[in-house]
Amino acid sequence: MNPARTLLRAGVIALPVLATAYAAPVVSTFGPLRNRFLPRLAGQGRPGHVALTLDDGPDHLSTPHFLRLLDARQVRATFFLLGSMAIRSAALVREMAASGHEIALHGWAHRPLLLRGPRATYDDLARARDLIGDLTGTPPALFRPPYGVMTTGTYLACRRLGLTPVLWTAWGEDWRARATPATVHHTVTRDLRGGGTILLHDSDCTSATGSWRTTLAALPQILDTCAEQGLHVGPLRDHGAPAPARVGRRPIPGVYRA
Repeated sequence: MNPARTLLRAGVIALPVLATAYAAPVVSTFGPLRNRFLPRLAGQGRPGHVALTLDDGPDHLSTPHFLRLLDARQVRATFFLLGSMAIRSAALVREMAASGHEIALHGWAHRPLLLRGPRATYDDLARARDLIGDLTGTPPALFRPPYGVMTTGTYLACRRLGLTPVLWTAWGEDWRARATPATVHHTVTRDLRGGGTILLHDSDCTSATGSWRTTLAALPQILDTCAEQGLHVGPLRDHGAPAPARVGRRPIPGVYRA
């Protein structure tokens, strides 16, 4: 038998297997499955607390409006920043950190990590982590992948860089052009539970143009609803950690730790 042909056949057989293994963590993108079996990755914390998180900033046009609103409400949040945005607004990043908000990592570029190999994934995260660490004086501890899509390479990069992945339990679908303050509020509160993590966007750099204004208009209502339900809103660092989910008597380990 031709050795070269044998190796080629083996490679053809192995390639789909390796690709499947690399992409296997993508199943965590499915919210109900993630919330049920991976509570820490979903961002589930202590029952009386709700974590408010905002993605895709900072944007010098939109983010300051959110900072003013949150300051007026005496609420602090976790901002998942893109390195490509942070480098354009270094002073704003420092202001956010100085105001008491938690600064976390969303990668350098908002591109699906599923389309990147392990080395490219690591380079993207490391570049953004180093920039944000230089700007704030503290390297970020939390990471949220673009589109919420995890891969094996992403987990490995996070482990090497000391990052903890965390997704969300409720979102507002506020990036859509057809979103309104009412739909954003309804979509968030429909899935709102004590211990949950809310995902919104303080920038429209990857969303419909001007969508941040819809989010900004919906945010006071969302905060009011949380208050009415007796839920304290704050950043992920104050979120605590849930008890492990169980199937029968066996605990299912999570990823997120406060």
